[in-house]
Amino acid sequence: MSTLTHREYTAVDPVTGQQPAWRRWAALATLMLPVLLVAIDNTVLNFALPQISLEFAASGTLLLWVIDAYPLVLAGLLVTMGSLGDRIGRRRLLLIGGTGFAALSVFAAFAPSGELLVAARAALGFFGAMLMPATLALIRNIFDDRNERRIALAIWAAGFASGAAIGPIVGGLLLQHFAWGSVFLIAVPLLVPMLILTPIWVPESKDPNPGRLQVLDVVLSMATLAPAVLAIKTLAKQGFSATAVLALLVALAAGAVFVRRQLTRPQPMLDLKLFRYAPFTGSVLANLLAVFSLVGFLYYAAQHLQLVLGLDPLTAGLVLLPGAIAMVVAGLLVVPLVRRVPANRIVAVALLLSAASYGIVAVVGNGASVLALMAAFVILSIGIGAAETLSNDIIIDAVPTAKSGAAAAISETAYEVGSVLGTAVLGSMLVASYRGAVALPAGLSAEQQQLAHETLGGAVTVSEQLPADLAEQLLASAHHAFDSGVVYTSGLAAIIMAGAAVLAYRALRTG
Repeated sequence: MSTLTHREYTAVDPVTGQQPAWRRWAALATLMLPVLLVAIDNTVLNFALPQISLEFAASGTLLLWVIDAYPLVLAGLLVTMGSLGDRIGRRRLLLIGGTGFAALSVFAAFAPSGELLVAARAALGFFGAMLMPATLALIRNIFDDRNERRIALAIWAAGFASGAAIGPIVGGLLLQHFAWGSVFLIAVPLLVPMLILTPIWVPESKDPNPGRLQVLDVVLSMATLAPAVLAIKTLAKQGFSATAVLALLVALAAGAVFVRRQLTRPQPMLDLKLFRYAPFTGSVLANLLAVFSLVGFLYYAAQHLQLVLGLDPLTAGLVLLPGAIAMVVAGLLVVPLVRRVPANRIVAVALLLSAASYGIVAVVGNGASVLALMAAFVILSIGIGAAETLSNDIIIDAVPTAKSGAAAAISETAYEVGSVLGTAVLGSMLVASYRGAVALPAGLSAEQQQLAHETLGGAVTVSEQLPADLAEQLLASAHHAFDSGVVYTSGLAAIIMAGAAVLAYRALRTG
């Protein structure tokens, strides 16, 4: 008791040793602010790229780095930051990350050059890696009761997923009225209240016997994860290029050394022996594949709704809103359900719903209506909400409270890799299918041919420069090429998610 500050002591029930219930939920509400920010930030920037390109006369390579600098740094540092939070305090790490992220977001909004914008994005990845593992680890420590914690995790997962869904709505609204820098300034109204309320509502927690954080372990974890993400992205866009192969080799070599060190050290930065526990490993994979299916679906749906059906970003986002609501409801309803039905069955059914959603898209993908996409996303979202809630619960419940930061980092790494794979695998298949099927009408310049052949968005841009009859021919071919690729892509995704359901059923049944 003597180790508590006055504020922390008065916030703890002397009988149960817990915060009062209202303070726990107030803490969760505070932690949802950075969760929403990171989720929205993942999707909103794509809408600003055309304006950024015009502002800086940016090359394709520079624009690529504006997008990729953030996730590469973020992925490389998630494990390190999760472990660091266990050592120095998760609340302290959250406050450091929030302060740095807010300040750099303002700098990015007014960056004077494309190169400095890339640097700001990389620095945002550094501080962003502090936010998500800290929020999940703090939830693990605030909610000792598992049923309460499952509800909190359902809200956390729903906030993350719904934030990704409303990102296009927010981006569309901002860019209709403000310059491209406005998409970075979203961080300020979300993080400033978080920085004020976190010291009031959120109790500090850390590992009482953390051991030393070895610099070599930090370097090796970064040298494993960041090149792995780079390799996946490069393979998806360029195939087996020298960059992709080199990045993959670096990741494999660094990963082998990192794994060996973690298995032989008495106090490892990341306890890899957790992966011997089948429910833990199964939950990490279920988490990864659930995000894979969500991101892949949003990649297709956003383009179909806007570029094929002609909806504006705000209306397209509203079409996906029922799915976001369904995700929240499913995540909450699974909490009482899991008391009666084993978790492995629920997660397996949840992943089968994702497979069924992709099956619907495969059937109606060629010219899918707004209602068909809305229904498919609702079905997908129900599965994602249930799977994310239970998989995160199993992941962080598998470790002692003192090590929750490292476990949260594993969950977040799975999320990040799933997000990258969803875009890389399903997105690249869709682009490749489009390029192979689109038929360009005669009369286009060489530059117009190249742009229209690359992506559906490029074809729409070129069509605006053409006479009406030529534009109609190009759009009809481009729309058909895009949607026909969706049939094959969705079929593959349905098979992957069905396999994930079988894996989850087998791996989680011993939990």
